[in-house]
Amino acid sequence: MKNSRPVQEPGVPLGPLPTPPASAEPAISDSRRAVMDALLRSGRPLTLAALSELTSLHINTLREHLEALESEGRVRRQRAAPSGRGRPAQLYEATGEAATVMEYAGLASALAAAIHHGPGDPVPVAIAAGEEWGRDLARTKGGPPDGRPESGRRHLVALLADLGFGPEADPQATEVSLTRCPLLDTARRYPDVVCRVHLGIVQGALEQWQVDGHRAELLPFSDPGCCRLVLAPSGPGETTR
Repeated sequence: MKNSRPVQEPGVPLGPLPTPPASAEPAISDSRRAVMDALLRSGRPLTLAALSELTSLHINTLREHLEALESEGRVRRQRAAPSGRGRPAQLYEATGEAATVMEYAGLASALAAAIHHGPGDPVPVAIAAGEEWGRDLARTKGGPPDGRPESGRRHLVALLADLGFGPEADPQATEVSLTRCPLLDTARRYPDVVCRVHLGIVQGALEQWQVDGHRAELLPFSDPGCCRLVLAPSGPGETTR
């Protein structure tokens, strides 16, 4: 990726494209979204019977949805530990990038409107919310193995990929083009909130991983086809941790 700002080409709008669905389907159906929501809320693998109770879907219908979601990489299936006679039950859980993006997009869209219309300046509230979120995401993902600042930046790029931002980084991961956005429509409506939440996620993750001495700057809708994230060391040099 070049360090200089790209020249806008005719017909290429500023800012990223929307994050595509994880599968070839144009959109997930309401029933399958209900299944995914139930799995995400549970935070643990669930049986068919438990999912049927949570979603009010018949077992046979539910099995069809789960098979489709599994083939798309949204759901993982495993066998429960043996207990008594009979075959162990099948357990289902949301997994991978698709689950992370769905969870993030659904919650962030609701929060953005609430923060934007709330009292006071929404910017510091959005950044603080994003920082807390970023710390939680970083704890879940685990830190870079060697604690070096460059490794921390690369780990952050991987986290942004998990969230559906389609990041493209320079060799040192100090400038990152965010070519996709899982909240593009919401970001255009509430840029003061959504883009600041995204900046907070970056800052919170770097803080959790103890990547010190960095200045994170997010330039929303700055370049053709992307937003730009700058992760410049704030000091004269980097220190190996």
